[in-house]
Amino acid sequence: MDEAGAREVGEAFQQLFHELHEKFRAQVRGLDHGTLNWRPLPKANSIAVLVAHSLGSEREMIRAVRSLPSDRDRDSEFRVEADAAELLALADQADREVDEHLVTAEDLIQDRPRKDHDPKPGLIWLISNYGHAREHLAQVELTKQLYDSRT
Repeated sequence: MDEAGAREVGEAFQQLFHELHEKFRAQVRGLDHGTLNWRPLPKANSIAVLVAHSLGSEREMIRAVRSLPSDRDRDSEFRVEADAAELLALADQADREVDEHLVTAEDLIQDRPRKDHDPKPGLIWLISNYGHAREHLAQVELTKQLYDSRT
């Protein structure tokens, strides 16, 4: 893949991740602290956890694809309690991170390690992480519906 093709792929992912961040924002806006941190079951994740984890995973993945260091603490993402402003700020930071680290042709085709994972080409990491985040967006939507349906 040449640099022009890589730029097109990178810009497509940039757009997809920006749209995804906006969908997370739409789910979070206007929700109070109790709603965002409510867990439908003792071992289930709250909306705040799902958003923080999705964006943390994305940030770490983008940095890995660009061969940049990451200070991600994955375990802490599952203990998050946050309000809407904090989660919206995480989405804003994710937008900036995506814009700042647009991928190159080399990033897409070269194997890149990610902490506890075997190396894979950057394009595979981008695709799998986008799918991972969409799964968590669906969980956020379901958690919100469950919260609204409590009796």
